Amino acid sequence: MNIHNVSRRKFIVTSATAAGGMMLGFNLPAQAAQMNANPWELPTDKEGQEVNAWLAIDPDGTVTIRVGQSEMGEGVFTSMPMIVAEELHVDWKMVKAAYASGNRYLRQKAEDYQVAAGILNEDHQVYRRMGTGGSGAVRRSRTFLQQAGASARERLKEAAAQAWGVARADVTAKDSVLSSGNRTGTFAEFATAASTVALDVEPVIKTPDQFNLLGASVARLDTPLKVNGSATYGIDIRLPGMVYAAVRANPVPYGGIDSYDADAIMGLPGVIQVVEIVPGEGQDLRSGLQPAVAVIANSYTRALSALDQMPIKWSATPNDGVNSRDLFADANAALGMPGAISVDEGDTAGAIAGATTVVEGDYQAPYQSHACMEPFNCTVHITDNRADVYGSFQNPPGALAVVAEQLGMDPINVFSHTTFLGGGFGRRSRNDEPRQAAEIARQVGRPVKMVWTREEDMMQNKMRPMAVARFKAGLGPDGMPVGWHARVAGHSITAHIRPERIENGLDNSLLAAVRNHPYNIPNQLVDMHVRNSHIPVHYWRSVNASQNVFMAEQFVDEMAQAGGHDPLDFRLKMVEDLEDWSLVLNTLKEKSGWTTDLPPGTGMGIGISEEFGTVVGQVATVTVSRRGQLTIDKIVAAVDCGHLVNPAIAEGQIESAIVYGLSACLAGEVTISGGQVVENNFDTFKVLRINEMPIIETHWALTGGDKWGGLGEPGLPPVAAAVANAIFYATGKRPREMPIVHTDLSWG
Repeated sequence: MNIHNVSRRKFIVTSATAAGGMMLGFNLPAQAAQMNANPWELPTDKEGQEVNAWLAIDPDGTVTIRVGQSEMGEGVFTSMPMIVAEELHVDWKMVKAAYASGNRYLRQKAEDYQVAAGILNEDHQVYRRMGTGGSGAVRRSRTFLQQAGASARERLKEAAAQAWGVARADVTAKDSVLSSGNRTGTFAEFATAASTVALDVEPVIKTPDQFNLLGASVARLDTPLKVNGSATYGIDIRLPGMVYAAVRANPVPYGGIDSYDADAIMGLPGVIQVVEIVPGEGQDLRSGLQPAVAVIANSYTRALSALDQMPIKWSATPNDGVNSRDLFADANAALGMPGAISVDEGDTAGAIAGATTVVEGDYQAPYQSHACMEPFNCTVHITDNRADVYGSFQNPPGALAVVAEQLGMDPINVFSHTTFLGGGFGRRSRNDEPRQAAEIARQVGRPVKMVWTREEDMMQNKMRPMAVARFKAGLGPDGMPVGWHARVAGHSITAHIRPERIENGLDNSLLAAVRNHPYNIPNQLVDMHVRNSHIPVHYWRSVNASQNVFMAEQFVDEMAQAGGHDPLDFRLKMVEDLEDWSLVLNTLKEKSGWTTDLPPGTGMGIGISEEFGTVVGQVATVTVSRRGQLTIDKIVAAVDCGHLVNPAIAEGQIESAIVYGLSACLAGEVTISGGQVVENNFDTFKVLRINEMPIIETHWALTGGDKWGGLGEPGLPPVAAAVANAIFYATGKRPREMPIVHTDLSWG
């Protein structure tokens, strides 16, 4: 039997053509072996000149701008270069993006111009930050990226000034051309000289009123690569002599292996080896390495087929009887007991006891999977005193570090090669797949590509936590709140990955959007209980705000209704001293055509929150049939992130967050039975289908000034609350449980 190694793209192109279908021509990517030379560590792959660590200029004038963040659909391969290019005054048509080197990040401290500009301490690394998350790409990188572009521009001008015998102030830079009087020269002509220039004083970066490129919806640089098939993802990596690993761990997270019969499969076609993965001393839940067995073969199909046929007996664990019903029962029981106090302002108990009206509400939200579209994978190649790790990394230096640790190597000798990411959502920042792949490669002694099945991915996922909450408020004679008590019980991410940060049972991160809401309520008490299980948890898009806003913003509506107020006006009155919240709410009121006076079966609802420096409000319009069939007709969003780098990308971020949030609030959930995940593929873990997609409008309500908020995550939390509140106005029923599919919405 002949073996043909065919890439997924080549298979798609060939099979579609053979079937007589119309197929776009694809430019197939070069073999990943060509990446071994680490071209990004040289000036450029065209023998261009590096001006500083962030950019290099080729002889043809192409400017390669290095990106420290990972491109997982959020647009950083365009927005980050735009920030540099704004100050550089380069012709945007001559710009391309490339990933910054994780190894160089490790080896090299911040450059002098960054320290001189006062934006870095000397201990910072050259690319400052390479982990992608917390909606921090623009929010946390803009200043030093602007400084990199401004410094390079002035170095180029100084090089030209010295060559022409003029003052640098007499040289202008525009569209990659330097000019002074009748003299002109391209950036490429002066790049070599500029690389040796040291400025006495670093230039002052632009303020938003001086921007020319930033604020424009320029086309994304990664779109052509993804359209023509040349974009490389981790799943695309191919190396000479590479073998494949299919892996399986105990379906009860961190359970062990009693036995397995490798001899039963060693005669199967293509099977090379069976590897057992045993965590070392001190490698607990946080290390990411758990007991597992891997089959190594000359193709992934053969490795997986053999793994499916290999007899494995899993160890019994104390968690084999754990189920979601009991986990929720325990968490809900905790709501009846005082918890660790996070906020205690005024006399909350007295205010509620003396209130004209008392409002109460309980809510709950389940574990959620990240469900990245690209299956988890990683490729590791170990040679003499060197290791190369390839994959879809959300934190490249972190991937490098765990591989070095697992192999016992000096991190200086480990090189991470970041590809495009087929989804991240926080999950790919955990870096457990590089550790596992490194251990397999260590035992195999050949380049190994490790791939998880969808089932393995979802069963060994690090979930968004489950949580329950109880709210109680007292309203005065005017229907406005005089006291607010919120109590949350749930699984703590902090307790799972950084338990030393939990003091006296308190995890403030679990209380996002509950303890730090902006509403003007004179007496407030917020307390909590940590209720963990053996299910590993990790950051999920918008972290704990994703479930907490669903709960808290529904309760705000309950207070408004009990007090006889319009829900939107009620919120406006409680934030009247906050310019950004008021602007967002008033924009929503205008753009959505807000009203609560709609026919039965139709409703509008609102949700609003502030996460990562950005205020996002949303109004959902829904239709519910008498039998309870729900249709999300429209979502209108109003956003204040202060400023925009690329409005088109920013709008895509809000839309993406809404889609992800709708999937979670409508039907997506992870339940536990027998200690293991039940929903292990998309037949049971439901995501939003295209026919369920509502119309989305995004409106910018920007307050400007010094505000630069993030956009990757803040668009998600309000949508579930907006939909739930709209359902109430359509049906009179309040969905207190996420996902909403568990609530009977029939009416009339």
